[in-house]
Amino acid sequence: MKIVEYDAYGPPDVLRIRDVARPRPGRGALLVRVRAAALNPKDVLVRSGRFRLLTGRRFPKRVGFDWAGEIAGVGAGVAGIAEGASYYGMLDGYQGGACAEYLVASPRDCAPMPAGLDFVRAAAIPLAASTALQALRDVARLVPGARVLVNGASGGVGSFAIQVARILGAHVTATASAPNLDLCRRLGAHEAIDYGAADALAAPARYDVVLDVFGNRSLAAARRALGRSGVYVTTVPKLRTFVDTALTLVRSPRARTVVVRPRARDLVWLAERVAEGRLVPVVEQEYPLERIAEAEAHAGSKHVRGKIVVRID
Repeated sequence: MKIVEYDAYGPPDVLRIRDVARPRPGRGALLVRVRAAALNPKDVLVRSGRFRLLTGRRFPKRVGFDWAGEIAGVGAGVAGIAEGASYYGMLDGYQGGACAEYLVASPRDCAPMPAGLDFVRAAAIPLAASTALQALRDVARLVPGARVLVNGASGGVGSFAIQVARILGAHVTATASAPNLDLCRRLGAHEAIDYGAADALAAPARYDVVLDVFGNRSLAAARRALGRSGVYVTTVPKLRTFVDTALTLVRSPRARTVVVRPRARDLVWLAERVAEGRLVPVVEQEYPLERIAEAEAHAGSKHVRGKIVVRID
C-alpha cells in the first residue's frame, strides 16, 4: 500500500510516498481503507521538529491524523461494526499515518461518518471540530448566553469554533483578516472584526471566553477583555501558557490549553450536528496524494480558509 513518510525533520520536500505492507487489525482494532485525510497545523509542527521532545528521533515518521474511509477489516472482539461501513476519525498522539491507503484504528477513536457528506468533507471534521468542542464545552465550560471571542476564526479549528459556540448558545465575536470576515458571518458569528484594523481585546470586560486558535495572544493580552470569571483558552501549547495555567488554578481570569483527544462520543455528537445542518465543514482545497508536499506547504501557510484535504484514491 502507499503511505507518506519522512526520514528527517524539515520542510515539505522531506515527504516521500512509499510502498509498504498493508497492516492487519489486531484484537479490538479496525482496518480502514482511507479515502481522504485532512491536514492540520499539527502535521506541520510535527514534521518541522517543533514537537521533537514528544516525537523523538526514530524515523521514518508518518503524516496525517484526520481520516475518512471504509471499514476493510474487523479485529477479534469488535462488535457492531461491519466491513464496508463508512467511518471517520482521528489518530491519537503524534505518530500520524492517515495519509495512507490503509490504517489501523481503535473503535474508541472513530464513528460512523456524518450522513450526506462525502469522504473529503467528512475527513475535514475530526481533529479541528473536536478541538473546538473540547475547548469550549469541556475546558471553558461554556454556558448559554456567554460571550465568546474566537481569535483566528477562519481556519480549521476557528471555523468550527464559531459554529460550536453558536450551537452551545453563545454570542460569538470572530477575528480574521478582512477577506475572511464574510465567511465568519456565514458560519454564524454575530460580530466579525478585522484583526488588521482593530484589537478585539481592547474593550474591557467584554468576553467570558477568549479562544485563541491562532496562538498569537496571551492571558496578559486578554485579561482586560475578560470578565472576572473569564477564561483564556489556547490551542497552541507554549511555556507562557503553562506558567499562566499554574498561576491561575485558584484565581481568575484563568488560562488553559486544550489538548484534543479522539472520542467516539464526540464524533457522534458532531455527526448529529452535521445531519441537523448546524455544522458545516469548510474545505479550501483538495489535493491528490501525489501532491502531498504541496498540500503540506499550503497547510503551513497560516492563511488557510477551513481545511486542506488529501484524497487517497
